[in-house]
Amino acid sequence: MQVIMELLPIEVIKMNQKKIDEIDNTIKSIYRLIIYSRHHLDDDLLDIYLEGVNNLKELLSIKNAQMEAQNEEEAKEYLQNLKVSLDFVIEEIILHYNFEREMQLFQLLRLASPETNAIHPNRYRQTFVQIGAYICPDPTDVPQLVSELFYKIQFISNPVIRAIYFHHELIRIHPFVDGNGRVTRIAKNWMLMYELYPPIFINDTPQKKEYIATLASSFKELMNHPGKWNDYTEQFFEQELDRLLVNVTLLYDSVNLIGINREKSQSKNRGIK
Repeated sequence: MQVIMELLPIEVIKMNQKKIDEIDNTIKSIYRLIIYSRHHLDDDLLDIYLEGVNNLKELLSIKNAQMEAQNEEEAKEYLQNLKVSLDFVIEEIILHYNFEREMQLFQLLRLASPETNAIHPNRYRQTFVQIGAYICPDPTDVPQLVSELFYKIQFISNPVIRAIYFHHELIRIHPFVDGNGRVTRIAKNWMLMYELYPPIFINDTPQKKEYIATLASSFKELMNHPGKWNDYTEQFFEQELDRLLVNVTLLYDSVNLIGINREKSQSKNRGIK
């Protein structure tokens, strides 16, 4: 059965500006803390921020591994691949490379899901895929849809919405035989981290079930009513914003704690009690 997929028009996206403002205000608070707090020295600024992000990066690897793995052995393998992928992302960000090209999608596939890339190197899927009640687009349409998606995200000015939109639509396209979830979530977090937001990850099993169920409902609704914003799609965007807000707060707390502990250590070395 051939299914013609239409990407969600960016014009119909409903942004929760209040929640985005809350996220942005917390991000600004982090940089005020780093720049102006007496707990932080000028030459420590980068180290403090990166240490805070790396704490979240470790959590991101663990949470993604827990999401994907069926057993402990698989979890260890996923964890290793994800850490390699995230180290690559950090290196690219330091070189001022954002995630914005198809080539980078295949780079992430090679790192995050090497077993998939080994079977189908540098290729999109050639098979039909169905996720629950949702029928993914015909494999012959995948290259055009992915290219169109990369084109569309250029016109989404808000980086958070851009990342969430990309996540939603790439999973819906399902471009690879396997590893779509891993690759898509890392790509989304590359986009967020480049813009100095922390990564988004799933916190627990109930949230994992919610994530899968919401995406499935959104995809089914868009299959029945192409191009129309619906309650399930809006719900997914809201859930992603909520997860990001939690992680922004965690990053603030982590950076703050690092600074306080360093100040205590410095005071102790100076003989100040």
